[in-house]
Amino acid sequence: MATSYRHYNVRLERSQWDRLSAIAAERKLSVADIIRSALDVFLSSSDLLSASQRRLARISEFQQLALDVIIREQYPELRDRLVAETDKRLVQYHGA
Repeated sequence: MATSYRHYNVRLERSQWDRLSAIAAERKLSVADIIRSALDVFLSSSDLLSASQRRLARISEFQQLALDVIIREQYPELRDRLVAETDKRLVQYHGA
């Protein structure tokens, strides 16, 4: 089965073109092959970034839940003060 390509023009700086041409010649590939390969790497790395972001979000949610349970069970008198301080810092540091 033949691969379907979409033709698209890209403007490169002269230094980028020179580097691409040199790499393509060294590897006996076309410049288009090098660009497609670089694009594949970029697109696959965005999937990894998304997985990493999901992992960080899960860790953050776990930490928040664990702290909330600990505070509710062991230090219930501090909870309102901690929430108020959190709100104050959100405004101070994040404008929220």
